[in-house]
Amino acid sequence: MSAVAVRLRHRSRRKGVGLGLVAWLLGILFFLPIAWMALTSFHSEEDAATNPPSFAASLTLDGYREFFGAGGGASPWPALINSTVASVASTLFVLVLALPAAYALSIRPVKKWTDVLFFFLSTKMLPAVAGLLPLYLFAKNTDMLDNIWLLVILYTSMNLPIAVWMMHSFLAEIPVAIIEAARVDGARLPTILARVVAPIALPGIAATALICFIFSWNELLFARVLTGVVAETAPVFLTGFITSQGLFLAKVCAASLVISLPVLAAGFAAQDKLVQGLSLGAVK
Repeated sequence: MSAVAVRLRHRSRRKGVGLGLVAWLLGILFFLPIAWMALTSFHSEEDAATNPPSFAASLTLDGYREFFGAGGGASPWPALINSTVASVASTLFVLVLALPAAYALSIRPVKKWTDVLFFFLSTKMLPAVAGLLPLYLFAKNTDMLDNIWLLVILYTSMNLPIAVWMMHSFLAEIPVAIIEAARVDGARLPTILARVVAPIALPGIAATALICFIFSWNELLFARVLTGVVAETAPVFLTGFITSQGLFLAKVCAASLVISLPVLAAGFAAQDKLVQGLSLGAVK
């Protein structure tokens, strides 16, 4: 091996090590706030409020007990159930609607399909607060205030454009010959979507579903304004712990960690599908 090749190999190795260190540093920086929140949730309110914070403070589960209503407070289970219903139902509706739309725009493209995609994406540019008053008046006139199915409809409409945009790129990578072969065998469109397109594009569908679920679970503005007691979601329930008086930091950290667990669990369970789906089509 020549000296130039050895030099290039060492330079490439040093570059890889440097990139690895940068990746680890960024990962630690992103993880530190979560670790800090988790540690604070196990402290008493007095220890959590100290400045500077005490790392050697005794640990306790009081914050979690208060979150789950042990101190006589409201139970978080109705809010958690509402968030689960709104997030899961809206994600399923988005997938059912986005799959045939993405199929029409990628595998069976319509005229000016790029304009259609940009129109879908342009709907996400409207500030959410700009549509808050019309939606509130609509919900009030239709007696749908404090109704969980109103949130399902809103989350479906909010996530549908980004889902169509994502799934279009995933479905565009499916070989057309496979679909043509299924059509020659007599398969109709629903069968092609369910038994041919969906299995091949499963990583992309999983990535789209995870992102839609996260967006729905974390949404606060519409849930705060359009719900009350019956359809209260977990983020709205979380804001109830923040008061103008008293200590609430440990309780808020405990509640935030519990409410974040479904999203973290879903992301961890689908991380391979998410990486595979988001990188689909990146390498030819």
